[in-house]
Parts: sequence; C-alpha cells; structure tokens
Amino acid sequence: MKVGLYFGSFNPIHIGHLIIANHCVENENLDEVWFVVSPQNPFKQDHQLLNAQLRLNMVRLAIENSDKLKASNIEFNLPKPSFTINTIIYLEEKYPNHQFEIILGSDGFQNIEKWKNSKYIIDKYNFIVYQRPGYLLEKEIKANYRFTDSPQIYLSSTHIRELIKMNKSIQFLVTDLVKENIENNGLYK
Repeated sequence: MKVGLYFGSFNPIHIGHLIIANHCVENENLDEVWFVVSPQNPFKQDHQLLNAQLRLNMVRLAIENSDKLKASNIEFNLPKPSFTINTIIYLEEKYPNHQFEIILGSDGFQNIEKWKNSKYIIDKYNFIVYQRPGYLLEKEIKANYRFTDSPQIYLSSTHIRELIKMNKSIQFLVTDLVKENIENNGLYK
C-alpha cells in the first residue's frame, strides 16, 4: 500500500487541509493519506495547542465519510517533541509492506535540512510538496520531491482560533461536524 503521511498539529483541522489531502490521494498515486496528528511539533510553541486527543477527534469527524483519508495517533506514544524520524522509523517497522511518502507545504519543505536526521529522511523518502503562498523554494533541495498542483486556499488554524475568540463564525472554514464539536465543547475560547 502506498500511503501519504500528512503531519500536522491540525489545531483545528480545516478545509484547506482536507483539500490538499484529498487532492493528493486522488492525483498523486496514493492509496491513502494519513493525517498524523502531532502532539508536540518541535518547531512550534504549544501554548495554544489543544489537547492531542481532542484534535485527533476533530480529524476523525472531518474525514468520517472518506475511505481513503485516515486519522493517525501514531505519535501519541512516541517521545515528545514529535520528530518525523522517530515516527517514520516506527512506521517502517510496524508496516514493512507499506510505501510512505511525506506530504508537506513549501514552507516546511524549504526547512527540511533542519529536521532531526534529515539526511536519512531525504535519502529514503519521496516528498509531495504543495505550494504555500509566500513560500517559494529559494534554493535547490537535493531530495526526491514533486510539486502537486493542489487547489490553494489561504487559510490557517491560527486564523480560525482567532475568529473563535472573537465570537465570529467559522462556518465553511471547517466541516460542519468539526464546527459543532468546537462550539458544543467551547474549544479555543
């Protein structure tokens, strides 16, 4: 099975994430895309990070009608912060017959050489890179990657959290079930 690994905080998951994942599974020769919910990203401060289980639940709600998109809690029992190298080595051992590719934005990809054990990751894995506004690749990166022509929406989880704090609508920015979950549980207030 060929699986795209889409790592992120998903704090919360929004339609931009879903569009990219769906585009990749439909257009990049993948059988599935796994949303790997990161409990603690080493490059992000976690002061606004909702509990990992709550974020995983929102991912599950967002993709519940898809048989090709999966939610993964694989990093929940791995050391923190969540380094990609630890996750992929674990996945290699657990799923030896799977082929993994890493899906990420051009912002993250341009910093890939700063990742822990980046040489191993770059040498072993293919990358599917989607363009993020304002993040053009400024240098040649020696990795096996391809750009995917995914539809682009300028939307961020940070913006959604700010709207929630200001009591503004997030309708159409997240799925209806995610919106209901956030409102019913008073998340991000």
